[in-house]
Amino acid sequence: MKTLIQKIHLEEHQSFACRSYRTPNFETNWHKHEEFELILIAEGHGTAMIGDFIGEYKPGDIYFIAGNLPHWFKKQHHKVMGCSIVVHFKQDIFGDGFLQLPELKTVYQLLQKNDGIQLQPKLKNEIATTIVELQELKGFQRMNTLLQCLQKISTTTHYVTLTQNFSSNNNFIDPAIEKIIDFSFKRYLTPVTLQQVAEVAAMSIPTFCRFFKKNIKKTYFDFIKDLRISHACKLLTHSNKPVMEICYESGYNSWAHFSKQFKGVKKMTPSQYRKEFEEKGNG
Repeated sequence: MKTLIQKIHLEEHQSFACRSYRTPNFETNWHKHEEFELILIAEGHGTAMIGDFIGEYKPGDIYFIAGNLPHWFKKQHHKVMGCSIVVHFKQDIFGDGFLQLPELKTVYQLLQKNDGIQLQPKLKNEIATTIVELQELKGFQRMNTLLQCLQKISTTTHYVTLTQNFSSNNNFIDPAIEKIIDFSFKRYLTPVTLQQVAEVAAMSIPTFCRFFKKNIKKTYFDFIKDLRISHACKLLTHSNKPVMEICYESGYNSWAHFSKQFKGVKKMTPSQYRKEFEEKGNG
């Protein structure tokens, strides 16, 4: 069995961690840790897996991830540089009574949630500056800046909740999960059968289906769908390819099927998604 728990290293004189990670240390496989995580993507792009959410990540994106919520930021290309600035802190970092003060009610409520959220443009621009500053601050200013950062997040609506109340009580994970995910990332743009992936996991099809849903909280084909739609979103926002061409390059052989699944995930058509991205000024 392979442990799923990641230990966060703290310097002796610090109560929370804030450091940069660059290739090859940027990417950590499907994992969790008791610390809350605030991560700014500085370079590189790829696929973010947070709880049962799957979507694109790119430079400038900021995610706030609750403690013990499994996640994986998988780079699209191993040879491309990846870099992030990550803040890790425990839920009880401020002690037992401090967050019970009425002035800190919103921060307390934020830290009681088991959610993964993505900050939206107005908020992420403010928080990005704070995260960069945190790397250099010391003493009281360091703690005060973290608290201000959490206060800004907890008193705004400028974020999207990606996953809520994702339950992951297991401290260990069967190595089959990483094999399945690795296989899927290599094959999701081509037809994949349950028989093929069950063989990768060395399980029967019924056992595999139960195993996968227990660990990832969705069916395998819903997982593949999310990977394909995430890929389509990258092409819609980072290329000028016609939507029909993107349909086929995203693993679909039917426009009707692609359109239906895209709208089911994104609540809009592919063309509307591209137009909305352009109107936001890529931001």
